[in-house]
Amino acid sequence: MNPTGSLTGTALLALLPLIALLILLGGLRWKAQWAGLVALAAAVAVALFSYSMPLGQALDAGAFGAALSLLQVLWITFNAIWIYNLTVRSGHFEVLGRAFAAISDDRRVQAIVIAFSFGALLEALAGGGSPVAICSVMLVAAGFDPLKAAVLALVADTAPVAFGGLGNPITVLGSTTGLSADKFGAMAGRQSAILAVFVPAILVGIAGGWKALRQVWPAALTAGLTFGLCQFAFSNYWSYKLCDIFAALASAGAIIALNRVWRPADAEGGRPVPVIAGGSVDDPDPAVVRRVGAPGGDSRTDRVKAFAPYAVIVLLFSLAQLDSVKNWLATHGIWKFAWPGLHILNAKGKHVDTSYTLNYLGATGTLLFVSGLITLLILRTGLIAGARTYAATIRQFGWAIFTILCVYGLSYVMNLSGQITTLGVWLAGAGSAFAFLSPVVGWFGVTITGTDVGSNSLFGNLQVTAAHQLNVGPTLFGAANSSGGVLGKMISPQNLAIGTAAVGEVGAEGLLFRRVLGWSLAMLLALCTIVWLQSTPVLSWMVVH
Repeated sequence: MNPTGSLTGTALLALLPLIALLILLGGLRWKAQWAGLVALAAAVAVALFSYSMPLGQALDAGAFGAALSLLQVLWITFNAIWIYNLTVRSGHFEVLGRAFAAISDDRRVQAIVIAFSFGALLEALAGGGSPVAICSVMLVAAGFDPLKAAVLALVADTAPVAFGGLGNPITVLGSTTGLSADKFGAMAGRQSAILAVFVPAILVGIAGGWKALRQVWPAALTAGLTFGLCQFAFSNYWSYKLCDIFAALASAGAIIALNRVWRPADAEGGRPVPVIAGGSVDDPDPAVVRRVGAPGGDSRTDRVKAFAPYAVIVLLFSLAQLDSVKNWLATHGIWKFAWPGLHILNAKGKHVDTSYTLNYLGATGTLLFVSGLITLLILRTGLIAGARTYAATIRQFGWAIFTILCVYGLSYVMNLSGQITTLGVWLAGAGSAFAFLSPVVGWFGVTITGTDVGSNSLFGNLQVTAAHQLNVGPTLFGAANSSGGVLGKMISPQNLAIGTAAVGEVGAEGLLFRRVLGWSLAMLLALCTIVWLQSTPVLSWMVVH
């Protein structure tokens, strides 16, 4: 769409909400809720005055986006943190912390196991911010400063995102473009897996600087290579839907095996102590938080109970992928309706799908909620205590909820008004340079929507169209959209809000943004170079046709 007559001029107008968000959040250090609200207002203003979108439609588009965030982000995150808080209340989180500490007495190695391997497993199964929320509080328990823990969790949650939620971003990319999801998955495995090799080293650098990297590089290299190779192999030769699960488990197993024959010369000890996530319970009152574990060590029963909630999650999500169960969930427990008053036509004059799907049985958040109910039984926590913990979990998010609603509203105002389409077309006009910019489109999409699924839905067809215009295989650019998107996840306001809420630092989103922005841009530059080389004879042999 080009309402000003100049594509560049219109694109600059469409950029205003994003520029406002980034400047207010990162430059002026506004709190995320107010930066998000101003950016939303800017998007509505651009929609009104540049795209002639009626005020009622613009506000309705924002409400539609906010409503979508309830199921796609908040319902998932609330339940993921609730499960964590239940383990804190029962005292079994202490056991879990000691179990991770037993893998290595060096907290930098623990950071790799928790944020990279365990976080990747959570992303593979649930996604939706749950790895950031759960891993950040586990890192605090291992002895990291709260904001540093959030930084580690956000940066670590790059490697698995393209295949998160059992490959949902790739599946959506295939359905959006009408092309083979398996080919997109294989190609993404030849891009994101390369970056994954280096993520553990970055985590060690963040945790303790370059001195730490010199001391702990064998663990970082082992985890990165194992994960990257498994992600590549499974996405190309077996199933992109399962590649993150096996890569996560393999990388953790490799670290455990390495620890039997090697340990850092100067171990940096952690402190596996109980932590109340984000103040979910005001004080760790002994009457509220149980103490488990004998002086001689944790019993096998307590260790099983500590890991049981996550084993339940793995089991339930695996069962939900069985064809018979998936088909039943697809035909039951779904309420789909047209969003009231929202009638949008695209540039071709066709109606845009603005239906709301309330998938109340098969949704990721629902499966996590059921996992939480089972956790109540395993940990012998009563329903009343479980309900109180759930209420406390919601309270801990506070303004983060408002932030997520605003930013999701912003993304849908920009999308349905045509602002995002303008930006995509503008970038696609870069000609042969678009091969370098292709991941930037995905990065931009996730920065705004907060999800790789959202970015692939918005820009998948644009990437394929640009590939045809440049006589490049569409699989390359389509996969680049998903691979580039994962690097925008760490700076998306939704995930920043989740990270600060989890560690009890609501309001520090701007500081967190500044700490992760450099890593996001550096890895994006590396990926842009990889994709550009894959579009040339230098690395064209890597492209899936």
